[in-house]
Amino acid sequence: MLRGMAPPTSGARWNPFRPVEMLASLWSPTAARPVGVGPAAGYRALFETLRRLVVGRRLSVAVGRGDVNVTLTVTEFNAELDMRSLSVGQLNDVRIEAEQITWNDHTLDHASVTLCNAHLRPSNPPVLVAAPVEVSLELPVPVINGLIRKSAPWVVGDVVTDDIAELRFARSPSAAGLEVLPRIDGSTVWLKPRALAVRARRLRRPPAYPVKLPDLPLGLRLTEVQLVSQVVRVSGLLPEWRMEVPRSRLERMISQLNAVGRQPMLNWWDRTR
Repeated sequence: MLRGMAPPTSGARWNPFRPVEMLASLWSPTAARPVGVGPAAGYRALFETLRRLVVGRRLSVAVGRGDVNVTLTVTEFNAELDMRSLSVGQLNDVRIEAEQITWNDHTLDHASVTLCNAHLRPSNPPVLVAAPVEVSLELPVPVINGLIRKSAPWVVGDVVTDDIAELRFARSPSAAGLEVLPRIDGSTVWLKPRALAVRARRLRRPPAYPVKLPDLPLGLRLTEVQLVSQVVRVSGLLPEWRMEVPRSRLERMISQLNAVGRQPMLNWWDRTR
C-alpha cells in the first residue's frame, strides 16, 4: 500500500508554491544569517509539499549529468522532522523508497535511498547536502541471469539458500553446479566457490574468481551483497551528495510535479562541486 497523499486535482485550492514563498529569505543577500522559526515552518511545508507530490507517482529522474534516465514509482518519502532542527535547515535522515524501477534495459523490483544528515547550507543559493547516502537495490534472480547471459550465455544462476548462489550450464543444468558466495572488496565482486558438484559428486573447490565492476555513477561504492529469498540485495554508499537549490530550480521542480496527465522528468540527483 502506498504511503502519502495523491496529487491534487487542478480544481483544488491547495497552492504548492506557498512553501517557496515562505522561504523567500533563503535567496536574499542576507541568507547566511541564522534562520528563525518562520523558515522552519517553511522547510516543513516544503517537505510535506514534495512528499504529497511524489508519493505514488510514476517519475523519470535524470542521474548525474542526465546521461542516465531512471523511471520509477515512489512509494515512500519520509523524514523525522523536528522544528528546532528545521530552524537551522537540518532535515535529519530522509528515506526514499521506490518500486518498478527501469533504466536502459534493466528492471528492478525495489530500491531505497537514505540521505543521512540531510541539511540545507544557507549559502546563496542554498545547497542541499547529505553525508553519507545509503543505497540498497534488490535484483530478482531473472534479472541477474539476464546480466550473466550478456557476458556468459552458457551459464545460469540461482539462489540456493541465503548467502549461497549456484552457477550451472544453461544447456545441461543438472550436469554440474558451482556453489559460490559473493563478496565485495572495493570495486571487485569475488565469487568464492563453496563446492563444485558434477552429477551428484562434490569435487575439490576451485579458486575464487574476481569480477571487476565498472565505475558507478556519482562515485557510488558498493559495500555488501546479500542473497535473500531469490533476490540479490546490493548495498552501496556515497560519501557525500550535494545539490544547489536556487529558487528557480524549486519552482521548476514543483511545476513539473504539479502537472496533471504527464509523467514528470526531474534532475534531483545532479551533483554540484
